[in-house]
Amino acid sequence: MIKIKNAHKSFGKTEVLKGIDFSLKKGEVVALLGDNGAGKSTFIKCLCGFDKFDKTDEFSIFGKEIDKKRYSLKESRKLGIEVVFQENSLGLEQEIYRNIFANRHITKFGLIDRKKEIAITNEILKNFLGFNGKGLNATTKALNLSGGEKQGLCIARAIHFNSKVLILDEPTTALGINEAAKFMGFLKKLKQKGMSVIIITHNLNQAFNIGDKFVLLRDGLIKSEFLKEEISSLDALYKAFYE
Repeated sequence: MIKIKNAHKSFGKTEVLKGIDFSLKKGEVVALLGDNGAGKSTFIKCLCGFDKFDKTDEFSIFGKEIDKKRYSLKESRKLGIEVVFQENSLGLEQEIYRNIFANRHITKFGLIDRKKEIAITNEILKNFLGFNGKGLNATTKALNLSGGEKQGLCIARAIHFNSKVLILDEPTTALGINEAAKFMGFLKKLKQKGMSVIIITHNLNQAFNIGDKFVLLRDGLIKSEFLKEEISSLDALYKAFYE
């Protein structure tokens, strides 16, 4: 689905990505691991069009060769890539339904069909997050959601718009144990639907539980890469990470 070869990115004289090779298959969950400053966030920002690689030998998505100069977040979304940044991908002062349909509104006679968007959002909240319409609903502001529910809403949005790839940047950093467990349940739903996922995380336990492939970045380079069946245990993943 996604192939990248020899990707480079610099900020001024600082080279952040030093020749990254990366691939993602349909239905695969890739855990992108590494310390702060390893280049993980820069890599996914370039992958989704938020920023641009300086150079690649190959950059293709679903068999389409990407023009790095014209590639943008808007184009990546059209291709079926949804990204949830660590900084938050929701407008917290906006109603939940507006967050679902931001920049992708349903229109009728040239006007936003608010009634239909609210109805669809309530169905999403019911079927994916388990809300029954009492208390929190489509017209509630997003700031009233818990941390896990906010992340779950971003995932539900990706599912609703039939995204093929979901990129998550440290999704459980601000979540408690119960919220993180709920979020991991959301991810398992994505796996069942055959969606591909790239997840940046420092939590090796979560990575081991959900990942099909593990890619370790260090100083802008891929230090190691292995499939789940090549890792015998969580201890083996820790050893690979810290050696």
